[in-house]
Amino acid sequence: MADLKAGVNQLFLREEELRTGMELLFYAYREFTAEPDEILAAIDFGRAHHRVIYFVGRYPKITVSELLAILKITKQSLSRVLGELVRQGFIDQQTGARDRRQRLLELTEKGVELERQLSETQRQRIARAYKMAGAEAVEGFRKVMMGMLDEEDRAKFTPPTPARPLTKR
Repeated sequence: MADLKAGVNQLFLREEELRTGMELLFYAYREFTAEPDEILAAIDFGRAHHRVIYFVGRYPKITVSELLAILKITKQSLSRVLGELVRQGFIDQQTGARDRRQRLLELTEKGVELERQLSETQRQRIARAYKMAGAEAVEGFRKVMMGMLDEEDRAKFTPPTPARPLTKR
């Protein structure tokens, strides 16, 4: 069977285009994190704190094991950051009802407010970019981002089939 894409112009795969894509990601990430970094610096926190706050807010009652799997960091690294967030009242830990060894994490009111502050400018930046690009470009962007994920993470964003239950909360 003939490759249907053989006739498609693949200039976007040239070295210079790939390098430009990489550079755009670096610049976009810099802008995406600049304002949250300022907020975090004012309270002596860093990007690791931001990631923990974000995912605990996104998935209330997430277990430490689930958070480790998302962040792909060591227990020691998470323990340091999580300990600070708990001590300073941004995150609450509860023991699991079924498994007493589990620690379920949830943002406190103070944590919810910090997450809102950190995410607000990022949501605005993404909304502005989506609006400028249009629906077709947004779908293309999602495909590119999905293509950059490993298979395990890509599955988290793929709609479930009837045989596979939802894992997202």
